Amino acid sequence: MKETCDIGIIGAGGVAARHADVLSGFGDARIAAVADPDGERAAALAGRHGARAYRDHVAMLESEALDAVYVCVPPFAHGPPEHAVIEAGLPMFVEKPIAIDLAVAEEIARRVAAAGTLTAVGHQWRYLRVAERARELMAGREVRMLLGHWLDKVPPVAWWSRLDGSGGQVVEQAAHVIDLARLLAGEVAEVHALESRTRAGGAPDSDVAAATIANLEFQNGAVGNLAATCLLAWKHRAGLEVYAEGLAMELSESWLRVHTGAAPDVVEDEGLAKTRIDRAFVDAVRGLDDDVRTDYADALRTHRVACAIARSAVTGRRVAVEEGALW
Repeated sequence: MKETCDIGIIGAGGVAARHADVLSGFGDARIAAVADPDGERAAALAGRHGARAYRDHVAMLESEALDAVYVCVPPFAHGPPEHAVIEAGLPMFVEKPIAIDLAVAEEIARRVAAAGTLTAVGHQWRYLRVAERARELMAGREVRMLLGHWLDKVPPVAWWSRLDGSGGQVVEQAAHVIDLARLLAGEVAEVHALESRTRAGGAPDSDVAAATIANLEFQNGAVGNLAATCLLAWKHRAGLEVYAEGLAMELSESWLRVHTGAAPDVVEDEGLAKTRIDRAFVDAVRGLDDDVRTDYADALRTHRVACAIARSAVTGRRVAVEEGALW
């Protein structure tokens, strides 16, 4: 077994830089190469970590002896990088959202399964200590209702305010909440969504709704609601409320509030989920442990729900999650 895992990163934006910083802190991982069509940005990130820079991910994969690859591209750019990594036979970490639609994601999932590729997807909320505690508290209980929310601002990137860039707010941001809801309540069977006529700010040709409301019906009979907006100038709230017999919980990235009738019990998260998810992937690549909590196939199930909500919001009709694959 190699003592150091040599990692290539496709994409050199903010998320890629965050992963690179975390990975460089591990004694058994090394950033070997960075690829981005923006050569200056690739060179800047590579230079901070003693890596080689490429403008083309195919050239990087052909030139480097890598052990794993991180795909950290904007939502609209998914597809070609993943197919190239699968073709190279390398383990792959993919940042969410995994695509702006389902056609691209379904094809990647098909090829991942056929090749037996080791994958992980960046749903780091699964590594929150407060999420782990919430699951412990749910033992022996069934979730009956969930209320999710992502109430935020328009991110400062040009592609976000267009559906052909981000896929919309539910796909690009609120997927974290959907994934957490699936973790605690199981699979979603059907959705019914509405969106505002007001469009998101940030671009003159924006076609992303400024607000979306969705009702969710889970396979186990639980019901849920998701509210998302980008009308604000700050991140107001992002999280999930969970209700079961005699128990109410509120979860965010930072804390868990548990209500059983008395004063709430508040649990603070340690703030290490973004480190833990990278540690789990490197350990899986090196064959040391198997704590990948969201592989590509599982992330696809979350993405199907998000795409079903997007389709329902446009058509105004109820959409079965599997029907969302047509969107």
